[in-house]
Amino acid sequence: MTVYEVGPRDGLQNESSTVPVQVKVEFIDRLADAGLTVIEATSFVHPKWVPQLADAEELLELLRQRPGVRYPVLVPNERGLDRALARGIAEIAIFGSATETFAQRNLNRSIDESLAMFAPVVARARAEGVTVRAYVSMCFGDPWEGHVPVEQVADVGRRLLDLGCSQLSLGDTIGVATPGHVTALLAEFARRGTGVDTLAVHFHDTYGQALANTLAALQAGITTVDSSAGGLGGCPYAKSATGNLATEDLVWMLDGLGIDTGVDLTRLVETSRWMADRLGRPSSSNVVRALSSD
Repeated sequence: MTVYEVGPRDGLQNESSTVPVQVKVEFIDRLADAGLTVIEATSFVHPKWVPQLADAEELLELLRQRPGVRYPVLVPNERGLDRALARGIAEIAIFGSATETFAQRNLNRSIDESLAMFAPVVARARAEGVTVRAYVSMCFGDPWEGHVPVEQVADVGRRLLDLGCSQLSLGDTIGVATPGHVTALLAEFARRGTGVDTLAVHFHDTYGQALANTLAALQAGITTVDSSAGGLGGCPYAKSATGNLATEDLVWMLDGLGIDTGVDLTRLVETSRWMADRLGRPSSSNVVRALSSD
């Protein structure tokens, strides 16, 4: 079971106040100390679009690399890949959309145009020995288009995998998924011959369904789940969105299922409380709140 920690990138990218790079580095170090082995560190998106992550190069310069810990970064295009290769990054992620409206709003391109943009990124990365992950947004619902058919998601997902991506993370960007929908989407991928070993899930907890959705994914054979320490993050397209699935809540459930993640929950909770203090607000993780009140 792999807990794919996205807090330092996806969790912090929408923070309105700038988080000092030293705090980000310590956050990542603390997460590694807690036993997390995959920590998405930052993004090489242009600083104009994501000012919070404008310090990507500085962060990576300061970050202490550890054996056995992976630090992937997000890249949007070939320029982002150039920056990643210059830093010797071994693992990157690209981000697409299952819907045309979000592709236009987030990437300023159609789905076809975005895939055409990603093709040379993936090809060059693989030629350099860099592993490529693909995120797909709006897999379960879109604020403009509404319900997203599972066939539509599988079409886009298969095209990304066919480019050469090694893993596809299915994102519930606005947090509207339910367990039945998760099961149906994974079944559609299976029908097309896509094994669960190439899929991951990425849930938001807008309607309190993130853990239930995760359990449905686990029952379908998924072994990689994205989460964010303290439930950091959110979606600007859903006013009620409460953020990503909290890593603490995920680990608590997995521990209860007898699944060993290698994560020290006590240290993880301490890390999220520390980060919450720096952000000036309490953690949104139920487990952090419960254990902090003991």
